[in-house]
Formats: sequence, C-alpha cells, structure tokens
Amino acid sequence: MWRSQVTGLVIDLDALFKGRLCCFPKDPLEDVETWGESVDKVLSCKAGQIAFREFLKSEYSEENILFWLACEDYKKIKTVPEMISSANRIYSEFVHSEAPRQINIDCTTRENITKNISQPTLTSFDSAQKLIYSLMARDCYPRFLKSDIYQGLLRRTDSRLKNGMKV
Repeated sequence: MWRSQVTGLVIDLDALFKGRLCCFPKDPLEDVETWGESVDKVLSCKAGQIAFREFLKSEYSEENILFWLACEDYKKIKTVPEMISSANRIYSEFVHSEAPRQINIDCTTRENITKNISQPTLTSFDSAQKLIYSLMARDCYPRFLKSDIYQGLLRRTDSRLKNGMKV
C-alpha cells in the first residue's frame, strides 16, 4: 500500500489490479514506463486502461474512458440487431441529454447522434469518440502522468528493476 504525501490518499496498487491479473499473458506492469509516451500507449494496454480508468474515477470523469471503450467495442459489431441494441445502450448511457454518465460533447454532435440513432451505423459515434479522445489526450492524460496512481506504479516498477526482478 502506498500513501501519497500530497493528498493523503491511500492507493493499494495490488487492489487496483485485484482479480484482473489472471487475464494478462504477462506482468501487467511491464509496460508502465511506456504509458508516459502517449495516451495511445495507455489505451492500447489493458492494464493501462485499468489504471487510467481509476484515475478518471478519482476525478469524476470515468465516463470518458467508458464511452471511448464502448465505442471501440461497438465498431467491432458484426450483426445489425446487435449494432442497434448496442447503439441504443451507448446513446442512453452516455449521449442522451439525461444520460447517467453523460459525456461532455458539443450540442451539434449530440444532436447529430440523436437524429440518427434510429438507424445507427458503425460510424454513428465516431465524431463524439474523437472529441472525447481529444479531451482525454489534452486534459486528463497529462494529469494522469502526474497522478499518485501512475507515479506509484512507476515507483513499484523501478523498485522491481532495482531488486533484479523481472518486471
């Protein structure tokens, strides 16, 4: 367990990945240092997504990564019924003006999605996803790199390397 000197926030790094480690073919913290290169490195790594999501949750903006991930899954859909169902779920959860996890997008983008939701396509959420990606890259990601969560994971990785352990 690691305690932040700045915030007093206790971050249990083991608990952060508890129950999630079994799905990784290698040590999930092996790529921690590469996450500092770009938001794409964080988002392309399952462990990075988990850590970034925890950070966003601490900033009350978890809906951003959840929406982005939902859009990534949505683009892989193969059947029309599944696409319609998933589009309606994404719209209800993230886009609708009274959505429980409403994302911060401009009214034109929201109106375009609303107008076309009855006949969704695999690109229905692309413009909103790009806006949210841009927001995360420009605003959230730099704060993530300075966060107790990321810094704690870096220190943990560094101490493993210093102790001669494979990361």
